Amino acid sequence: MGRYLEKFDRVIDRKNTGSLKYDFGPIRKGRGDLLPLWVADMDFAVPDEVTQAIMERTEHGIFGYTEPDASYLEALADWYRVQHGWEICQEWNTVTPGVVYAIAVAVRALTEPGDSVLIQQPVYYPFSEVIRDNGRKLVNNELILAGGRYVVDLEDFEKKITDNHVKLFLLCSPHNPVGRVWTREELLAMGDICRKHGVTVFSDEIHADFVYRGRKHIPFASLGEEYADICITGTSASKTFNLAGLQVSNILIANPGLRRTFRKENGAGGYSQANTLGLAATGAAYRYGHEWHEDLLTYLEGNLAYIRDYLAEHIPDIRLVEPEGTYLIWLDCTELFDTGKELKAFFEDEAHIWGDEGAIFGEASAQFERLNIAAPRRVIRQAMKQIDEALQARR
Repeated sequence: MGRYLEKFDRVIDRKNTGSLKYDFGPIRKGRGDLLPLWVADMDFAVPDEVTQAIMERTEHGIFGYTEPDASYLEALADWYRVQHGWEICQEWNTVTPGVVYAIAVAVRALTEPGDSVLIQQPVYYPFSEVIRDNGRKLVNNELILAGGRYVVDLEDFEKKITDNHVKLFLLCSPHNPVGRVWTREELLAMGDICRKHGVTVFSDEIHADFVYRGRKHIPFASLGEEYADICITGTSASKTFNLAGLQVSNILIANPGLRRTFRKENGAGGYSQANTLGLAATGAAYRYGHEWHEDLLTYLEGNLAYIRDYLAEHIPDIRLVEPEGTYLIWLDCTELFDTGKELKAFFEDEAHIWGDEGAIFGEASAQFERLNIAAPRRVIRQAMKQIDEALQARR
C-alpha cells in the first residue's frame, strides 16, 4: 500500500480560506447547501516537500522579482523525461501565470480579429470564451460519441479548417471533459492536417499527468520535429499537485520563431517574472512528487471504480463515459432529462450538488454533467448517495 493513500482519505475543511470551490457558493449560486464537485481543484493536501519548499522560501523574507533557475528547469525537464518520455530543452520554456492566460496570448499573437480558431466541443469552456472575448471566430469540430467513447471526425476537422481558413487549433489533450487520452494515430492524423494547411496547434496538456492504467499520454510536440515546429504546449503543475493558486505554468515552444512571437505578445501584456512561491512549489513538486503522484492515481482509480459500480447497480440510467484520463467524470444523463435546464435543476435543487452542466462545454452536450472526483472517498460516497436519493424521491 502506498504511504500516501491514507492521507488522501483525510477530509480537510477548506471553508473560510477564500476557496473558489467552497466559499463562493453563496455568491455565485445564492446558496450554501451545495456539495461542490465543479471546478477542477483537488481536495488533497500537497506533498510535504512542497509545503517545506514554500516555508523555506517564506522564511527568507524577501520576495522580489524571481526567475526560474537552473534547478527549477532541471526538475521540469526530469519530470517530463520520466513521466512522458519527452526530452525538452530549457530554452523552450516561457513561464506564465496560467495555461488559459497562455492560450489568450497565443490567440492574440497568431491570429487577427475576425480570424478563425478551431476547437472540439464538448470542451473546456474557457476555450470558447478566450476566442470570442478576443474578437476571433469560433469554429467547432464536434467530437462524436460512438459506443460510449468520443472520437474525432477527421473529415469534418479538415473541412472546417479549409472552409474557415483556420489559423489556430486549440487541442485539449487529455481531453476535458470527455476524458479521452488521444492515441498516437489520432494525434498524427490531426497534426498532419494542421501541417498541410498551415495551422498552429496550441496543445493544452494540463491534465497530462492524469492517465489511467493501460493508457499513455503522448505530448503532441513529441510526435516529431515537424509537429513540434507548429506546436505550443501548455503545461503546469497546477492540476497535478493542486497549485493553481500559486499561478505558475510552463509554456513549451520548440520553434524559435514561434517562441519569439509568443513572447512578444506576452510582453505586450505587461507580464514578465513569475510568482516567487509558485516557482518554489512547482520546482519541489516536480523534484520530489513522483511517489505522491503514483499514489494519487491509485486513489483516483479507486474513486472511479466506486462510481462505476455504484452507477451500474443503483443508477443505471446515468451512464459514465469511461474516462481514460483526468480526474473529471462526464455523465450521460440523456435517459433522465430532456433539457439542460431540467438537468441543472435536478443536480442543484434535488441532489444538492454543484457540478458543471454540460451546456457550458457546448450546446450539444446540454444533457451531460461534469463532476470532479478528486476528493476523499467519503465525499464521493456522499455525492452518489445524494444523486441516488434524489432520483428515488422522484419515483
